[in-house]
Amino acid sequence: DEEFNELCFEFGLELDEITSEKDIISKEKGEEKAKGASDTVLYKIDVPANRYDLLCLEGLVRGLQVFKERINLPRYEKIIPAQGEGQRLIITEETVQVRPHAVAAVLRNITFTKERYDSFIDLQEKLHQNICRRRALVAIGTHDLDTISGPFTFTAKAPSEIKFKPLNQSQEYTASQIMDLYRTDSHLRHYLHLIENKPLYPVIYDSNGVVLSMPPIINGDHTKISVNTRNVFIECTGTDMTKAKIVLDIIVTMFSEYCEKPFSVEAAEVVYPNGKTHIYPELAYRKEKVKPELINKKVGISETPSSLAKLLTRMCLKSHVIGNGNNIEIEIPPTRADIIHACDIVEDAAIAYGYNNIQMTIPKTYTIANQLPLNKLTELLRLDLAAAGFTEALTFALCSQEDIADKLGMDISATKAVRIANPKTAEFQVARTTLLPGLLKTIAANRKMPLPLKLFEISDIVVKDPDTDVGARNHRHFCAVYYNKSPGFEIIHGLLDRVMQLLEVPPNEENGYTIKATEGSAFFPGRCAEIFAKGQSIGKLGVLHPDVITKFELTMPCSALEISIEPFV
Repeated sequence: DEEFNELCFEFGLELDEITSEKDIISKEKGEEKAKGASDTVLYKIDVPANRYDLLCLEGLVRGLQVFKERINLPRYEKIIPAQGEGQRLIITEETVQVRPHAVAAVLRNITFTKERYDSFIDLQEKLHQNICRRRALVAIGTHDLDTISGPFTFTAKAPSEIKFKPLNQSQEYTASQIMDLYRTDSHLRHYLHLIENKPLYPVIYDSNGVVLSMPPIINGDHTKISVNTRNVFIECTGTDMTKAKIVLDIIVTMFSEYCEKPFSVEAAEVVYPNGKTHIYPELAYRKEKVKPELINKKVGISETPSSLAKLLTRMCLKSHVIGNGNNIEIEIPPTRADIIHACDIVEDAAIAYGYNNIQMTIPKTYTIANQLPLNKLTELLRLDLAAAGFTEALTFALCSQEDIADKLGMDISATKAVRIANPKTAEFQVARTTLLPGLLKTIAANRKMPLPLKLFEISDIVVKDPDTDVGARNHRHFCAVYYNKSPGFEIIHGLLDRVMQLLEVPPNEENGYTIKATEGSAFFPGRCAEIFAKGQSIGKLGVLHPDVITKFELTMPCSALEISIEPFV
């Protein structure tokens, strides 16, 4: 197990855990339910999302064998049948509105076992979830070729005109009935929305009118494959041609090793509505050139061109040095759709070299890190506010519209609040424009605690600002509340004086701070003051209005202070 864990790490994968079916069930549902489950050891391996070629046992083992240099990378071969003997898939123009693209291929004389068959089905499911975006971009259908006869037609018809026996069902249904049938199916109901509201549904027929499938929902029962199937017809339909080609390439390269002639795939011809034809799968090999010094520089190593070529070959990228050592030519196999740019090749060279083998070096540029002045001031204030007997709270930056507007007696339009377009819950609709609601909700959640409750928070609030590039701006605010049987205005006022003392701002008009009586919607009339410092209004303090207190489900008087600390940086 340890050796395998090491190997996975070296290959750029992660062995997530070593478990068994019994362990998994007992963890999730308790030991009672796990009785009789299999004890066979299972490896859970995390595969990067771009490596579709490692999503099944066949591809993973092949990749690791090449990495360990036990086998050479197989050469995938496309066999084009004699004229008129191959399978054809004809696309009609009706499909343009629903699922315009389709590709196809045949795996001839394949030998399945129970394990291989399960792996084959499992790979399709993993591809459906991953690159196919839950079948929205591509849907895969695999059929027993011996039960049908080509040429095949990919068309689209009205739901009432499509009638067939779906996979593992006992009777025929029309397409509309199938949609109703699967509306409660835990697995298939997630795909119904893809075509549900379209006037025509996509469907594939053989030359005798047998339905192969109604993508992306379900295959027909007539063509279902089993362990005994010898010839498999694979079709991928979709809305994204590039991804359909990749999916087809992955399936045929992974499972062609079980064909009578290993790693060979029989091509199929696709006929487009405009009469043009194309042979699939493409199984395209392409050559890329990368300079060895680029690889060495980007990774931070100094390997010879020939050893870099060897490293890349171990990563299934067959490479050799050309032009007396100043270039490496790399052949990208059809399994590696993730190689898009030279940096993907550099990354593979780094993985093969071993991240742990790269020497750590200190960067050539020295920079001395420094705390942001605003954060430094915030940290210093936090310590002294805690020393003044107040407890720090950290509350959510998102809140509901009521919290910052209705409950504080304001109109939402006056708050300049940034709204979330599709909030998950009513609690998180807008970004907060004041820290007060968060602290009042904290008090409401801690009403059982002994009085007085003295809380403070120094955090950012967000307001809309059309002058910035992102349309909003953050401000660092400081807010404190005192909750007790009496309002305790003097305690909050004292805290303000203490903060100003710490900031070395004297209590006078010229260059210090002053407070002036004012009215605020959240405050009790005649018990509210505005605070001026540095020639500007920095906030308010006062006794909260009884309406505000009851709206936050509180029962005692409360006084509060909220100022912006940015002017003091």
